[in-house]
Amino acid sequence: MQIINGISKIKKFTRPVVALGIFDGVHLAHRKIIGDAVKRARLIKGTSLVVTFWPHPRQAKSLYSLNHRLNLIAGLGADAAIVIRFDRKFSQLSAQDFISKILVKKIGAKYIFVGENFRFGRYAAGGVKLLKKFSQIYSYGLKTYRIMYYRGKPVSSTFLRELIRKGNLKTAEKLLLRPVSVLGTVIHGTSLARKFGFPTANLDPHHEVLPPAGVYLVRTALKKKKFNAVCYIGPKPTFIQQRIETKLERDTHIEVHIFDFKGNLYGKDLELLFFKKLRQARKFGNTAALINQVKKDLKTAKTRFSHP
Repeated sequence: MQIINGISKIKKFTRPVVALGIFDGVHLAHRKIIGDAVKRARLIKGTSLVVTFWPHPRQAKSLYSLNHRLNLIAGLGADAAIVIRFDRKFSQLSAQDFISKILVKKIGAKYIFVGENFRFGRYAAGGVKLLKKFSQIYSYGLKTYRIMYYRGKPVSSTFLRELIRKGNLKTAEKLLLRPVSVLGTVIHGTSLARKFGFPTANLDPHHEVLPPAGVYLVRTALKKKKFNAVCYIGPKPTFIQQRIETKLERDTHIEVHIFDFKGNLYGKDLELLFFKKLRQARKFGNTAALINQVKKDLKTAKTRFSHP
C-alpha cells in the first residue's frame, strides 16, 4: 500500500474510490467501509484510497498509533492511504472547501464511502448531508453507513478504548475482528531478566491504549513467523525494600519473553496480540520470589499454548 503524507503530495489516481474517516483501531465498522471501497475500486478498475487524519482531530488518545493503523488498513487491501495532518491550518478549512478543493480537485474522487457520524471542516460543520448535496454538483457516488451497535452501545474507538483499559479483551476482540494488540519499538532495559535466565524485550509503545497491569499470554510475528510469548504490563517490578525508586521504576512499562526465539530485536517494531490474562501485577519481597513466580508464569503459559 502506498502511503501519502500531506495534502501537497497527493497525486492523480485512476478512478479513485475513497474511504473517508479517522479509522482509529480499524474496528468492524471501519473494516466494512474500507472493504466495500476496495471491492468497488476493483470492480471499476479504479484505485482504492483511504483518507485519514493524524493527530486525532478530537485530541483523544488514539486506540492505535498511525503506523499501527496504516498496517491494518494495508491488510484490508487498500491501494493507498492519504494521511492529512490535522493541524491548526487544516482545522480552519471549511467543510465546503474540504469537499471541493481536496476530495474533488486534489483527489478526483469518483466514489466516497463514509460513516454517517463522520464530521469534517471548520467547527466540524460538514457531514453526510453536505457530502450528498455536493455529490449532485460534482457527480461523485456516495455510500454512507449507519452506526453499528453492540449491546446498545455504538461501536466506536471511544468504546473500544474503554473496553481495553478495563481489561475486557474478549469483547474488544469481537469488535476489532482480531485480538487486541499493541505496537511498539524494542528498547534497552536493565537486562535483569536475562541474568535471571529468561531474557525479555522491553517495548516502548507507539501512542497506544494499553490493557490493565498484569501478565498476559500474547503472540507476536517476526519475519512472517509467529511466536508465542508472555507479556508483563505495569510498574517496573520492585522489591519491598527501604530504598528510593527512580521515575523509571514507577512508570508503566512492557516486557515480553518470546518462546523459542533467538536474535537481536533492539530498535525493531514489535506487535503483541493479546489472548488471555494470566494474573495481576504485584510486588515481590525478594529476587528469589520474583524468579519463582516468573518460572511459574512461563510454565503456565506453555501449558495454555499447548492446550488452548
